[in-house]
Amino acid sequence: MDRRTFIQTSTLTAAAMVTTSAARTSRAERIQKERTEMKKSGAFWPNGARLVVSVSMQFEAGAQPERGAESPFPVIDTKYPDVPVGKWYDYGFKEGIPRMLDMFDRVGVKVTSHMVGAAVERNPQLAKEIVERGHEAAGHGQTWTPQFSMTPEEEHLSYQASIKTIETATGTLPVGFNAFWLRGTPRTLEILQDLGFIYHIDDVSRDEPFLVPVRNKPFAVVPYTIHTNDIVNYEGRHWTAAEFASELKYEFDQLYAEAATRRRMMSVSAHDRITGRPARTKVLEDFIVYAQKQPGVVFLRKDQIARFALESSATLREGSFGPR
Repeated sequence: MDRRTFIQTSTLTAAAMVTTSAARTSRAERIQKERTEMKKSGAFWPNGARLVVSVSMQFEAGAQPERGAESPFPVIDTKYPDVPVGKWYDYGFKEGIPRMLDMFDRVGVKVTSHMVGAAVERNPQLAKEIVERGHEAAGHGQTWTPQFSMTPEEEHLSYQASIKTIETATGTLPVGFNAFWLRGTPRTLEILQDLGFIYHIDDVSRDEPFLVPVRNKPFAVVPYTIHTNDIVNYEGRHWTAAEFASELKYEFDQLYAEAATRRRMMSVSAHDRITGRPARTKVLEDFIVYAQKQPGVVFLRKDQIARFALESSATLREGSFGPR
């Protein structure tokens, strides 16, 4: 390379670096300005909402393994059929989900239903009814096989199968995903992105939605919950309905106070066979009514939250993104 060519190339490279740096600075300034304006106005969510609450309703009954499934019953040797455990899960689609759907109608709340494909195949009409009532159908794998034990090929095929199952039953394509006990693989987000998903919930590190880079493209995270999760507290810690009610209220009150100065959201988890029990459905309904009485509180489906997060330049971004 002669001296003139070297100077020209160097000049063009430097100019490109300056342009890229300026673009990044401009984007950073724009984001900071929007965040500052949001803080001044207190408008952290669409239509001036102060706090968003999102409810997950897991549709799993019927997909559990024939032997060794988690339940309140004492564990027995898997060489024996465990009839009571099967009946425990049957309650989810026979009573639990229908009861919760009626309750959600009473309080005017729409939720996200994380559907295991095998459960949908067993009760397609119930899956269809969930969507017809205005709720979101989200992916939760095709079976209860843990995603973390799958090869990338197995994982991809499982999600493909669940998409087809949900679309066949409900007429909608899932755009959100929840892995078995939140444990995906290093490839999960790339596979989800390839299949048209826009968000996942398998992250408990924040109390607001945020974006992570997947192949340098933003992918939304709508945080999930463990401490306001029925399976953890009712079955794992043997809480009473009153104890869970207190946890919901305390969680809400703290987040509502923080929401005066920053974007906050609250997540609640309700499994078909657990919160679908009479006393527990009543606890969730009472909480929703309490929350709705506070000014500026809205209940949103997780796909709505994810789309808002992707559209707002003020959404927190983790990891390394290229220039926008």
